Amino acid sequence: MNDEMPESIAPSQRPRLSDPAPPRHDSRAASGIAWLKETAAVIVIALAISLVVKTFLIQAFYIPSSSMEDTLAINDRILVNKLVPGVADLQRGDVVVFTDPGGWLADQPPEPNVAKRVVIDVLTFVGIIPHDAGEHLIKRVVGLPGDRVSCCSVDGRLTVNGAEVDEPYLKPGVVPSQFEFDVVVPAGALWVMGDNRSNSADSRAHMGDPGGGYVPIDDVVGRAVVIMWPLDRLGTLGGGQDAFVAVPGP
Repeated sequence: MNDEMPESIAPSQRPRLSDPAPPRHDSRAASGIAWLKETAAVIVIALAISLVVKTFLIQAFYIPSSSMEDTLAINDRILVNKLVPGVADLQRGDVVVFTDPGGWLADQPPEPNVAKRVVIDVLTFVGIIPHDAGEHLIKRVVGLPGDRVSCCSVDGRLTVNGAEVDEPYLKPGVVPSQFEFDVVVPAGALWVMGDNRSNSADSRAHMGDPGGGYVPIDDVVGRAVVIMWPLDRLGTLGGGQDAFVAVPGP
């Protein structure tokens, strides 16, 4: 009979239970934080891309008045190509958005809800919602620098550099102008008119202003290229240039 005592087991050799798993709520919290960080990064990147696009490429605006009917209706949402002028040249017949040259727009009443105004300004700045008409106007380019624009000919039409222009974009039933004018567009400026000539305070209405009714090309934000909303009016805004193909240079 073996009377020897069994060897004691060293602590390091004793069986050990596995380390307890971390509480499940800690795992969920870490997952939630990671999701929030990822979402925030996506939002920041999206806003940055939106801001770059809005600043250099395209910008959304909405139409507040009837001055461009029937080409544009009240509350239409449009996209504006900001590469024009610049990368591409302006042409007669282009529909352009420009900042107020001075005195064309009435002073806008202040927004009573300051918080709402701040939110709208921020969303507009990054390009999430379209610009309103607070400081912008939209008209059609009729005269380029050096052009002589007058109205009306014996046939009752607009003329540019002596050539009569048939304007298919005019609102049905309106005449090219209710009063006569004869101007020569100075260098670096444009002569612009609305398609609804009977309800458009365009270059004609500001001939007595210090700027003579001309719009500095530097004030042009870009060329309107497409109606994006409402969907039943979705379409491009090209084709106005065709009315001026027979117009000679100044």
